[in-house]
Amino acid sequence: MQTSQPASHAAGLVLAAGAGSRYGQPKALVYDDAGRSWLQHAVDVLTAGGCSPVIVVLGARGAEAAALLAPAASVLLVQATDWADGLSASLRAGLLCALDQPGLTSIAVVPVDVPDLNAATIARVLEASTENSLRQARFAGQPGHPVVIGRAHWEPIIAGATGDTGAGPYLRSHSAKAVECGDLGTGLDVDRPN
Repeated sequence: MQTSQPASHAAGLVLAAGAGSRYGQPKALVYDDAGRSWLQHAVDVLTAGGCSPVIVVLGARGAEAAALLAPAASVLLVQATDWADGLSASLRAGLLCALDQPGLTSIAVVPVDVPDLNAATIARVLEASTENSLRQARFAGQPGHPVVIGRAHWEPIIAGATGDTGAGPYLRSHSAKAVECGDLGTGLDVDRPN
């Protein structure tokens, strides 16, 4: 008789609270050349890659950004009131929301400004994730997104994240597993308009 392990249950987290000062507007409000919202794209690829719910952290012009998302029961919107403090504020807000969701074992974190992100990349980095996982996509050897963080790491990251730094220092100090994804995309984040 075969026994099955309980399936891991992963959420997605879109960090989309910043003002986008280098870009000239909040990146949560940006559309690609085909007219598709970067924000909706991030939610869609996380969902297609196996994440539910998807937590979206908004900040600057948050009401406008929220209006860009198609209504979905599996999307949780969080307003980071301290978004101007930097990336860490968004990360903390998203992880705090995730802690309130029962049954989650891990979370796949992406910024809104990675428009070529795809579901295959999400699924690859999520593969075999557990509550102790620390996994990060790599593109031609360079760190990128998504980052998968197991539940056991959420509280230490919340406690330690400050300023405009996300989970990077924690991932490096805890030897996050690199997952090469260069065959699936570029992983490039877009800081400035073309």
